[in-house]
Amino acid sequence: MSTRDLPAQGLTLAAPRRLRFAAAALLLSGTLLGGALGPVFPSTPAYAAENGQKLPDFSDLVARVRGAVVSITTRIKAEPASVQGPLPFPLPFPFRMGPNGIPQLAPPQVVEARGSGFIIDPSGIIVTNNHVVKDAKEVTVTFDDGTEKRARVLGRDPRTDIAVLKVNADHPLPAVSFGDSSAIKPGQWVIAMGNPFGLGGTVTAGIVSAKGRDIGEGPYDNFIQIDAPINQGNSGGPLFNQDGEVIGMNTAILSPSGGSIGIGFSIPSNLIKSVVAELETSGHVTRGYLGVAAQPVSPEMDEALGLPADQKGKGALVASIEPNSPAASAGLQPGDVITAVNGEKVNDPRDLARDIGALKPGSKAEITLWRNGESLTKTVTLAALPEQAGEEEHGGGGAESGHIGVALQPLTPELREQLGAPANLKGAVVANVEMGSAAEAAGLQPGDVIVGVGPTPVDGPEAAVKAIRKALDSRHAVALRVWRDGQTLFVAIDLNKNKAESGD
Repeated sequence: MSTRDLPAQGLTLAAPRRLRFAAAALLLSGTLLGGALGPVFPSTPAYAAENGQKLPDFSDLVARVRGAVVSITTRIKAEPASVQGPLPFPLPFPFRMGPNGIPQLAPPQVVEARGSGFIIDPSGIIVTNNHVVKDAKEVTVTFDDGTEKRARVLGRDPRTDIAVLKVNADHPLPAVSFGDSSAIKPGQWVIAMGNPFGLGGTVTAGIVSAKGRDIGEGPYDNFIQIDAPINQGNSGGPLFNQDGEVIGMNTAILSPSGGSIGIGFSIPSNLIKSVVAELETSGHVTRGYLGVAAQPVSPEMDEALGLPADQKGKGALVASIEPNSPAASAGLQPGDVITAVNGEKVNDPRDLARDIGALKPGSKAEITLWRNGESLTKTVTLAALPEQAGEEEHGGGGAESGHIGVALQPLTPELREQLGAPANLKGAVVANVEMGSAAEAAGLQPGDVIVGVGPTPVDGPEAAVKAIRKALDSRHAVALRVWRDGQTLFVAIDLNKNKAESGD
């Protein structure tokens, strides 16, 4: 198990998952068994207190909680891959020749990775990150006094990156309690503990830098940002407030090199508590499922959808709806803007994901939405969130829209094959985008398939042009529902913005 550095703005993640605005390095420290610790460099001088003020002393707090902080070692043995027949290119990995000259992979090496965790129950219940243990064949917990015990995984939740372990304890173990993460404020002192680079029992201090951070790890992102130094191997370690309560679990860092530059991210304790409770009892988390793909409401979409003043820039815009889903059964449509769930305001798609995910399958949810200039309420009976994350014309001539700067053509069988479009997809293919046009400014691309204009589906260029012109008759912006690379999204085209930029 190794840490992968991704190029986007130098974020290193604790697990090999993709971030929207950067790649955070999951704080795993990995080596081959028997490998030595890398070079140790001198630390930078500690900063001095200014104006005679004394910095806080956390020694008593650390002495009280350190027995509950553990180091976690996982061993992973990759299964050998089978190679059928001679290969037409050199193998880029160690191999040996088998019978009849057929290359075979060399015996796989055992990989060891290290992370952190903390005890929440004296009986031996331990919390850590999912990415610390997800591929482990064997998990060993090392306690503060050096004792080692084998652990078993009670449950994992990849969507929130939380896992629960259990060790057999022959006596009550020291445990820590959760605090209220909603009560913390930027600027408050916190301390992080864990096993960075295999150096167990490490303590660092800093402040809360921000709350509610979305780093692109998943739909439930709501991270606490801290400046307390955390590094590879800190994954799963606790973040304490000044009362010695766990208010977060250290998970990722922003780093060009894989080391700390003072920007770290922790999962809030309130989320950990709810997830751990389900993992302890059932081994998995059951969440409500609506069946929509949503995107934020941009300023251009405000105009295109005619949102009221108090709803500008707020809500979750429905880009697509899963067939046979609760949303489809309740009559939700692409182009709807969901503004509330059970009376709780929805400011963005993350709010929607958290609100729906907090409800149980089979429960009813009142969905408030904006459609065609009015507010509606739909009652939806939620299903269970699926285990897997997620989610014909013929002719030659193109049709020119004449307003937004695109040329359209039918979705022919040849184009459908080139674009990899599904057989049931209907729409108009963008053949060309005029330079300097409103369509180019909005990000429309050749090869996009316009499948709808606002809530209105279109099945070809003629229908698309008619719907676009009708939309532009009532306002100077239009929301196009576009299929691109297997996903459906909305693109807002604002003619007013284009005129202002061009000086027209």
